Amino acid sequence: MASRRILRERILPHLKTRDFSALTELAGQEKGVAELLLQFLYNPHDLMHWRALEGLGHVAEAYTQQVHKVISRLLWLLNEDSGSFGWGAAAALGEIGRHNLSVVAHIVPMFCGFLEEPFSRAPMLWGLGRLAAVHPGELDEVRPFILPCLADGDPQVRGLTVWVLGRLRESEARDRLKNLLGDESPVELYDQGEMRRSSVAQLAREALAALE
Repeated sequence: MASRRILRERILPHLKTRDFSALTELAGQEKGVAELLLQFLYNPHDLMHWRALEGLGHVAEAYTQQVHKVISRLLWLLNEDSGSFGWGAAAALGEIGRHNLSVVAHIVPMFCGFLEEPFSRAPMLWGLGRLAAVHPGELDEVRPFILPCLADGDPQVRGLTVWVLGRLRESEARDRLKNLLGDESPVELYDQGEMRRSSVAQLAREALAALE
């Protein structure tokens, strides 16, 4: 078994190239891959943060047991007693669910609470957007907690909320989305493997188009 330092060095090139097949193969050889991916989740301004989130999802799909072991760690990071700010834990739960719903199905109701906490709201919205693209019907209980985020003072939260509502095809949000067409506040969104610079208004236009 490779040391943690060596294993991390083997993981990093796969994240840089988004070679998730190779990452998954490595996870089959080394049981600590999922746990080590959590080490990349501390800086959302680092591209590797987002690649590691995707990597966790792929490992979850292939090696459920490995990810089962990190779920408790993610939930602990989202607990006030952890002394942290959750980092990418909420986003990770959504990404894992996208690839392997069975791992998180029993904790989806907890996502409502994560949306109510300012520190976990934005990453939870990103995770919900990822999950909604594949399993929109699993989020019916969470939907009422998403809409209020459109009025958040943080444009990043507003933008991610718009993005999620578009993926959910949330027709009841149509009028509220139209009200944001003049909101040119900048938003950063990791989507399709890269960081994308957009605005609340642009994301609102895209969400409305998805409703048509």
